[in-house]
Amino acid sequence: MAQRSCKLERTFVDSFQTFRMKKLLLFLVAFCFIAIAASAQQKAMLTAKISTPTVQCDMCKKTIEDLLKRYDGVLSVNVKLSKDSTKRETVIKYLTDRVNEETLKAAIANAGYDANEIAANPESYKALPKCCKKPEDGGGMAKQ
Repeated sequence: MAQRSCKLERTFVDSFQTFRMKKLLLFLVAFCFIAIAASAQQKAMLTAKISTPTVQCDMCKKTIEDLLKRYDGVLSVNVKLSKDSTKRETVIKYLTDRVNEETLKAAIANAGYDANEIAANPESYKALPKCCKKPEDGGGMAKQ
């Protein structure tokens, strides 16, 4: 009887160890699958610096930032204002599989602002508030 009891215990221990090994193996396979899937999800991100010399004020800044943030794939937008028009630029971080730099420049131009080599859309420029127009067109911020 003692032999039979010992044999049952050994069978139980063997089956428990087999169960633990299967569970460990399943966990390792699942972990590897998740790790591979997660690494495949990383998208290429780029940062574009677009010269926007016609941006005059905070209203222009807000207009461009709000516009570009609506594009799928745009992660962040920062319009930098400066008294020197050559230093005014828009910095955009975006996912390359969703949007490209040319689309972003075209969006800025269609809003009425120059973007690198792309001139502002004339109709959109006319519709801008006076403070957002170029100083040579009677716009810009009032001098104090």
